[in-house]
Amino acid sequence: MKPFVLLATRAEDQPADEEYALFLRHSGLDERDLVRVRLEAEPMPDLDLDGLSGIFVGGGPFNASDPAERKSPVQRRVESEFDALLDEVVARDFPFLGACYGVGTLGVHQGAPIDRTYAEPISVVPVTLTDAGASDPILAGMPPTFNAFVGHKEAIRSLPASATLLGSSPTCPVQMFRVGSNVYATQFHPELDVEAITVRIHAYANHGYFAADELEPTLAAVRRAEVSHPSRMLRAFVERHAR
Repeated sequence: MKPFVLLATRAEDQPADEEYALFLRHSGLDERDLVRVRLEAEPMPDLDLDGLSGIFVGGGPFNASDPAERKSPVQRRVESEFDALLDEVVARDFPFLGACYGVGTLGVHQGAPIDRTYAEPISVVPVTLTDAGASDPILAGMPPTFNAFVGHKEAIRSLPASATLLGSSPTCPVQMFRVGSNVYATQFHPELDVEAITVRIHAYANHGYFAADELEPTLAAVRRAEVSHPSRMLRAFVERHAR
């Protein structure tokens, strides 16, 4: 089988390693078949799409809507690399699934307005599938509404004309969308479980997602509801596109 690639941007080793482990576990891939590239540490390599089965993008600290003067050189490099990659990915309708930061990358590439209108605190939200979502192959068998972990400072304000809406939440209208037949982005985190989001909450306690005195309420909020369905889409994506 041709490998998949996980493009990651987390600078902190513990959440970065945890993210990779989660993608491995829920996709059903092993380390030979899921190659991780940490873009915060090195430039994106030349990705020969003919030699790959598909691309995953993890979450990360970059906000596409930040003013250019506030973006670090690393963020500007990563955004430029994603823009070039997505030119080819979208043109070829190549299998791509971006989680959280995938909305920032694919959304910007498709001309979507991205701002802080629909930011969501770290929490569990109900995601409801559209008719297109209910019939999408990587969402096959999912309930019409399922719980998912979120936590983001920005989101798509309105869907670009090129995209098909697959899922929404009450506080964020664009939770998942597709471009073409094989290029996906989710605002929620399909890879996360309770243990992993607990690690992430502690790792990003001082990154502006919540106030210092909100740590315990934030932890309590993610433990309140069961989250078991979103990770299934990672394995479905692999089973559909492995070649």
